[in-house]
Amino acid sequence: MIEVVCAIIVKDDKILIAQRSEEMKLPLKWEFPGGKLNEGEDEEQAIIREIKEELNVEIIPLKRLSSNIHDYGSFKIKLTAYLCDFIGGEIVLLEHKDFKFVKSEDLINHDFAEADIPFIEELKTLV
Repeated sequence: MIEVVCAIIVKDDKILIAQRSEEMKLPLKWEFPGGKLNEGEDEEQAIIREIKEELNVEIIPLKRLSSNIHDYGSFKIKLTAYLCDFIGGEIVLLEHKDFKFVKSEDLINHDFAEADIPFIEELKTLV
């Protein structure tokens, strides 16, 4: 099982979502950006590093949300979400095809990767 963290990044009461590129697994699905933990790295270190590597921005993890395990068939992940504040930087898409900031109620209008979907419900009570 792959240990993955994702960032639910809030800026001006909107949430950052990113669209996976055609070359990535789960092409063109929307997600809360993040990635795999490196050996010896804790979840907060991993999410800060991954967001810097993928989007070129600085964040601060505020709160660990829930985790879920999802089996995609060819691979299985344990995905843990962190509510994060956007600190600064200009977003540069280094892996993704697109990004946008959306209101929490508009998240359901996007085709999300299945492992990310449980967090959409959880966010209704937080943001």
